[in-house]
Amino acid sequence: MKAKKVKEELKELSDKDLQERVGAEISELNQLKISHSINPLDNPDSIKQKRKNIARILTELRARQLKKA
Repeated sequence: MKAKKVKEELKELSDKDLQERVGAEISELNQLKISHSINPLDNPDSIKQKRKNIARILTELRARQLKKA
């Protein structure tokens, strides 16, 4: 259910906003990985969720590229 809302939200954003968001998500993912290697996270599933969010954003960007071509 939540994934559906996220997908709808991503469709409303501009290409530039999506690029900025994917950059922010990647940096947050890297920070989570570093934190997890030093001291285990309370919720290690957050790493998995970040990866999925990045994939959703990149999928939306790719769909827009293909639509333009």
